[in-house]
Amino acid sequence: MKQHKEPSQRQLRMGEEIRHALALLLQRGDLRDPLLARAMISVAEVRMSPDLKLATCFIAPLDSANPHAPARADIIAALNRRAKYIRGQIAGALRGLRYMPEFRFLADTSFDNFAKIDALLRSPAVARDLQHEDDAEDA
Repeated sequence: MKQHKEPSQRQLRMGEEIRHALALLLQRGDLRDPLLARAMISVAEVRMSPDLKLATCFIAPLDSANPHAPARADIIAALNRRAKYIRGQIAGALRGLRYMPEFRFLADTSFDNFAKIDALLRSPAVARDLQHEDDAEDA
């Protein structure tokens, strides 16, 4: 069984630098893609491979409640199509790297997980169980 190794300090630092550079690029709107120009995108995390040659960027659209906003899958596909262009644009901001990593974009599902947990905590069954615990403490 393969053990999961924690990322090194260098991986964490490089991931954070790339996340900042990518967020600035998305904020400026320099991607020349009409779909991405309409989307509000958050870069939740960037995970670097141990050799620092692959950057996996976790992306979350911020305006999913807007009916005119592009779908999450469309945003991820558009970013993956523009990955080489993004790599070239970010290279100037990250001149200290020996290798400029390849970019891969994936959907960040952590917000979905938080929403599911919140819905569970607000469910009537959990509220009923919490009420029973409060009654037991008062007795």
